[in-house]
Order: sequence, then structure tokens, then C-alpha cells
Amino acid sequence: MATRLSTLKIATLSLLLSGTTFAATSALHPSLGTGEAKRVGLTAPSSAKALEGDPYLLEIDGVSGKALGALETQVIIQHEGRELRFAGEKTAALFRAEPAKYLASIDQKMIAQQLPFYPLETCVVSGEKLGGKMGAAVDIIYKNRLVRFCCKGCKKTFHKNPEKALAKIDKAVLESQTAKYPLATCLVTGEKLGGMGAPIDYIVGNRLVRLCCKGCKKDFAKDPLAYLAKLDSASGAEADRPDAHDGHDHNH
Repeated sequence: MATRLSTLKIATLSLLLSGTTFAATSALHPSLGTGEAKRVGLTAPSSAKALEGDPYLLEIDGVSGKALGALETQVIIQHEGRELRFAGEKTAALFRAEPAKYLASIDQKMIAQQLPFYPLETCVVSGEKLGGKMGAAVDIIYKNRLVRFCCKGCKKTFHKNPEKALAKIDKAVLESQTAKYPLATCLVTGEKLGGMGAPIDYIVGNRLVRLCCKGCKKDFAKDPLAYLAKLDSASGAEADRPDAHDGHDHNH
């Protein structure tokens, strides 16, 4: 009996210490909540919701409007399963305090960035021409990706089955961008496409990215701006990107 009680006390003490450690970490890093993917060196609890959708593709901090800076200094968090990146702890904390204050601006910048690559001229739900008799198109960002509708009613319908609509957009991206894709090699490894089997067509921000294997998707998502810069260089698209600006740095 004494041995059993001693074991129970040790287990209880371990749990208390574990909880204290996490609480201390939270206190030291108030901008990093339990629902966020944290910077290197801090481990998110196993209950944290996995990131969904596309990686964050803006070159700027959505709070300060300044360049994100080097990859190793960025703070990556998730908001409702969506990845967002900030230049440091200060702006990440400001976002967490008032997300609604900044999300509309972030979304508008993402819309402007992705519009040149959007593959459809019709509503993904109704098939009606965008900007036609229904008036101006309704643009939203869904998990960091632009989706366009002919009216607000179609936006509501989209949310009932978003994957169905996204599959239509994916198909249109492949049809419009595959033939003019500028690289014959994997964007991540530089390996010849097809050398490891059929290439992986990865659609991010309504852009086609071709990879040699599924493993490269994870590497791409860690530093998407650096890899998209390589794609822009190969295709000459950099000058056409509405978010391009002087002073940005891809040397991570």
C-alpha cells in the first residue's frame, strides 16, 4: 500500500510540474496561445488544431505592414486553422488581441495578390459570369485562398461544401497554367520532374507549383515566399505581382 501511494504521489507531482512548465511558457510568450503553431523551440500542445488550407503568401506583416524579414525571426500562428505570419512577437500579440481589426486588411491584400492568377471568369457555384448582370463579383479569402462569386447567395452556398468548389478551381488552375509552366525541374529540390514518378501538382494561392514528390510539399510550405520567388524569376511574373515592393528580402 505504501509503495502504491508513493507512486501516486510521484505521478501527481509530475503532472503538476508539467502544467507549471506550460503555464510558465505561456506567461513568457503571451502572444502564443494554445491554438497556435509556435516558433521554433516552443512546442504546441497536442490538442492544437492542425493548420488548414494554403500557407501565408504575403511578404508583409499584416499588422505593421512592414516586410516579414528573415524566416527564423518570423512568428507563425494559426487563427481558426489558418496560417498567419508576423515579423515578431509584438505584432503577433497585437493581432491576437484584436484579430477582426486586421483580418479585413490582410484579406484585401491576399485578394489583390491572387487576382492575376485566378483561373475562372465565372462564379464557381452558379456558373454565372463574374461582374455580369449580378453586379460586382464577391471576393473572399478562404483558408488563405481567393474564391470569387457572382453574389452573396453563392458565397453562402459555397460554405456548405467548399471542397467541391475548390476542386473546380484546382481543375481550372491546371488547365490554364500547366502548359505555360516555366520549369522542368522540382521547385524545391531541382530534380527533373518525372524522375521520381509523376510530378506532384500542388496548387497554392491559385498558382500551380510542380514538385518531384509529396515530401517536397512540406518543405515548400516552410518557406513559400523563397520558392515562389524562384518560380517568378523563371516565369517573369515578378513585375506583375501586385504585392511586389522595394526592399523585400528572400534571402532566408
